[in-house]
Amino acid sequence: MPQGDVVKYTAYTHLYYVEHVEDSTYQYLNVFIPEGATQQTPILLRTYVGGYMASQAGQPQGDDLSGRALQEGYVVVIPGTRGRNSVITDKSGKQVYTGRAPKSILDLKAAIRYLRLFDKEMLGDAEKIITDGTSAGGAMSSLMGATGNNPDYEKYLKQMGAADTRDNVFASICFCPITDLDHADIAYEWLYGQTDSRKNADAAIQKISAELAAQFPAYINSLNLHKDDGTLLTADNYLDFIKSEIIRAAQIAKNAGADISEELGFTFSSEASFGAPPINGGMETLQMGNLVPASAEPKNEFSSYAERSRDKLKSNGRPPMMGGKKNGEYIIDLDMPTYLNYVVSTQPLKTAPAFDSMIATDKLTQAASGENQEFGDSTGSEANFTDYVAKLNGTTVSDEVKQFVKMLNPMYYIGTQNTDVAQYWYIRHGARDRDTAFPIALNLAYKLKNAGKDVNYLLAWNRPHSGDYSLDEVIAWMNEITKDSSNK
Repeated sequence: MPQGDVVKYTAYTHLYYVEHVEDSTYQYLNVFIPEGATQQTPILLRTYVGGYMASQAGQPQGDDLSGRALQEGYVVVIPGTRGRNSVITDKSGKQVYTGRAPKSILDLKAAIRYLRLFDKEMLGDAEKIITDGTSAGGAMSSLMGATGNNPDYEKYLKQMGAADTRDNVFASICFCPITDLDHADIAYEWLYGQTDSRKNADAAIQKISAELAAQFPAYINSLNLHKDDGTLLTADNYLDFIKSEIIRAAQIAKNAGADISEELGFTFSSEASFGAPPINGGMETLQMGNLVPASAEPKNEFSSYAERSRDKLKSNGRPPMMGGKKNGEYIIDLDMPTYLNYVVSTQPLKTAPAFDSMIATDKLTQAASGENQEFGDSTGSEANFTDYVAKLNGTTVSDEVKQFVKMLNPMYYIGTQNTDVAQYWYIRHGARDRDTAFPIALNLAYKLKNAGKDVNYLLAWNRPHSGDYSLDEVIAWMNEITKDSSNK
């Protein structure tokens, strides 16, 4: 481990989790059982899926949750999965792409069924599986948590020779999930279309951005989501809701010692606004999971941005503020355009459309995205998966692709019949992560909350697109939800 501790465990590797193995490079799992584990020990299932690509089963890593969970006494399972780039050569010598949608989630479900089938033979409790993943892996973790035992997946699992048992899980940890792909483009342009980056783009990009953004209000209104106080979330109040979540994240980090600069768009006051986070910032005054340790927050990280924007701020009549306000003061407001321009300054936006591309117009030609490959077929083709972009390309979305899009979107399954959704959720998205728009993780969290699930959600301050951070906090959350287990 990073601090020099030694963790002893027994490893069981290359356990093939389906009867009909199509791709032996990926379709197996590794199990790691620490000393002292019992039949009641919870299991962490860590997927390393990224970019919807294949992921080979590996070993625990000392610097992420797999190693830390093993050190804390959890059984750790690392499954391999096929992905959009996994290929085999058939008997005729032809290349076959084995992992296009929905193969990754099918492999993960098969791995869960394997653990449940052999629950009595293996140490660890298959009724206490906690999934974890980042980015597309965060999407996979959300799918494992949201689609348990749903019939949509059954025929495919039978064809693979997966165990004839259940695939629901106890809890899911989702870092920056790249999910809700069929609505990701409209959310992205609705949020980032107001930035200088989009306003200064060429006319073709601006047109596409505006047309996509115009579709988002109807979508958010259709979700019928409610905030914690019961207020309905609509297109009219959604941007203010995002603003409040960013303020909450910044205030928590500020309470813990981070410098928060006025130049990012924040307004400070010596008096708290209604509903502000507690000023002391201790774990005793904050909800579990919301504290960002000061040690994790590099101070004055925004100075380079502040220097770049000094002249602009002066021209707007606002004095520049280098560094943060003193600890103990409250953040009471945020200018969203200023903040979103800051986010974009840390990493350029994806072009429009951000996810479903393959655009061919007189003024714009865009290469296929990884998501276009994800919805292609075994020949290595690429496919559009939204009606808007398909129409621009002069095609349509096939019924098969529409079904696979659904099967990769947890939003369609939460609250539906014949589905066992995990009760416990830990969801994080970085407050400067532009890989997908803030509404994607927010909508997932609040759909789960509205369905009565226990959700620990935060737009994590000062985090880019990343995962498995604040491990003390994650482990504390895992220990809390599994505290009735005999070894916790």
